[in-house]
Amino acid sequence: MKCPFCGHADTQVVETRVPDDGGVIRRRRRCVACDRRFTTYERPEIQMPVVVKRNGARSDYDPDKLRASLALALRKRPVDTVRIDDAAQRIEESLLTSGAREVSSAQIGELVMAELFALDEVAYVRFASVYQSFKDIDAFTAMIRDMRKPAARKGRGGTGAT
Repeated sequence: MKCPFCGHADTQVVETRVPDDGGVIRRRRRCVACDRRFTTYERPEIQMPVVVKRNGARSDYDPDKLRASLALALRKRPVDTVRIDDAAQRIEESLLTSGAREVSSAQIGELVMAELFALDEVAYVRFASVYQSFKDIDAFTAMIRDMRKPAARKGRGGTGAT
């Protein structure tokens, strides 16, 4: 770490403080050359995967879009915001732990559908009807029929009708 005062490359860590939440680490440093002290902060650099859209375009992951999609599907449904935030957090953790540098919007959609199915079936149907672009009422009723099957209720992976 270079000294911000004299530019010397050799500094020593005098004190390190790690917060209870494990977030930003604060370090007090001393320059070996000019003996001045300064503080640095370290935080983990977390990089979400790039989202590959259906048309092949790539864009940065946007957590606001995820939350907006969940909120729209759950609009006027009896699901509290804490549960919605938890669902969004689980989706983001799944994306981070995948280790992938790119993820398709379809994969994100599947994660959203799985979370919505667990939160509220009506919201799940709302999201799936738009996400899967049902062409007619038969596709819509087939999805609802599949939802009512006992096997689908146990381990729903968010696949819905195809």
